[in-house]
Amino acid sequence: MGEEIQNSQFDAQDYARFEQRLRQETALLKRWVQEGRLAATDPQGGFELEAWLIDEAFRPLSINDVFLKRLDTDLASPELASFNFEVNSTPRQLHGAVFSTMHRELTETWQHCQQTAAALDAGVIMIGILPTVENDSLNLANMSGMQRYRALNREVVRMRHGKPLVLDINGEEHLRVTHRDVMLESAATSFQIHLKLTPQNAVPLFNASMILSGPMVALSANSPFLFGKNLWAETRIPVFEQAVAVGGYDAARFGPIRRVTFGDGYVRQSLLECFEDNLAHYPVMLPVDLGEDPEQLAHLRMHNGTIWRWNRPLIGFDADGRPHMRVEHRVVPAGPTLIDTIANAAFYYGAATALANMPMPPRRRLAFDKARDNFYAAARFGLHARQQWFDGAQLSVGDLLQKVLLPLAREGLAQLGVAEADSQTYLGIIAQRVASGRNGAQWQRDYVKQHGRDMHALTAAYLERQQQGDPVHEWRI
Repeated sequence: MGEEIQNSQFDAQDYARFEQRLRQETALLKRWVQEGRLAATDPQGGFELEAWLIDEAFRPLSINDVFLKRLDTDLASPELASFNFEVNSTPRQLHGAVFSTMHRELTETWQHCQQTAAALDAGVIMIGILPTVENDSLNLANMSGMQRYRALNREVVRMRHGKPLVLDINGEEHLRVTHRDVMLESAATSFQIHLKLTPQNAVPLFNASMILSGPMVALSANSPFLFGKNLWAETRIPVFEQAVAVGGYDAARFGPIRRVTFGDGYVRQSLLECFEDNLAHYPVMLPVDLGEDPEQLAHLRMHNGTIWRWNRPLIGFDADGRPHMRVEHRVVPAGPTLIDTIANAAFYYGAATALANMPMPPRRRLAFDKARDNFYAAARFGLHARQQWFDGAQLSVGDLLQKVLLPLAREGLAQLGVAEADSQTYLGIIAQRVASGRNGAQWQRDYVKQHGRDMHALTAAYLERQQQGDPVHEWRI
């Protein structure tokens, strides 16, 4: 989905051709998995950070075309709305001082973004949901000027038979709005963490990513307000799920199968299971002609890009052309600061590695429906959530993080060969955040409780502290 498409108008022949190639490429991937063709390399990680462009009044500013042209880097690209953009990291081996290196690169990229925006009388901000965004801003006039986004919107409307999208969220307060396009999705921005897999560790790491989704959301929640309403700690989760509310084939179009989904079970034998589910359960959304070469898996990858699992398997290719798989851990919001962002990644990589290396697979100790319940409980209640854990244990998410997962994360980073100084620095930030009970969502709520519900003042105060760079648990109210 990151690539531009050449055509956004489709007919029945386009769908038939795409489906034929999708079946061919899924069968080819199955053969590659069976033959052991997928690359087996040292652990590598990277990320995508989505962000907002804002004006002097801290409102969304729709200038990502000119901003990205002036930014002039391959590490940045547009998002759905013309007031959003994305920056990427360089993939790196997960050992040594990897997080310090990631932090340094992200700092340089972000400073370049700030300088470029300032030259356009604009600003940039990392936050899951911008408190000042208004429903009226989420319209097709503010869609990025790329064919793939126009086509995506048209296909969602077609698959819903013109039925409007309804955003209905019950949290601390209640919000209900109706939309006729997918622009609601652009209210939410994420920090998406990538982890390259080997055939040997793909299944345990993918399942570990699902098990960690609840605790990861709880510790990183940063999206409590939308359209002035105080909703979930991580309101981005229901926003995204309801903004692209289309499902499977006709019988399940408005049923339980969703294109934005936590999934319906752990992976058992191979991540191929996810791609076979894609083929079996999800109709083609963007039937573009991507050429004749099945070895590129172009149609399989495009189709997978229109199914937004919160933990999504990805297919890529190494420099030598050999295919590999990655997991894209999509549950974390953008912000609050650069150091918080890198700390979130360090915790995920360490905890996922340790869980995946356990002698008894964690999926045997925590039923899938419990992991899924944990995810939504954490999104709703943040660091106040309770979580169900191994062998029937029930814990506050704070205790789970402090007593169980942080030690596991330290162990996992040591197994990866990460420098002790990096482990102490970035996991120390997670430990202090959890101990303080203050993630980005809690800081925003505390600020509003003390200063009143002025979304512009909240955004100004948030941006000031973000620019100062101290981790969120140290922010003053």
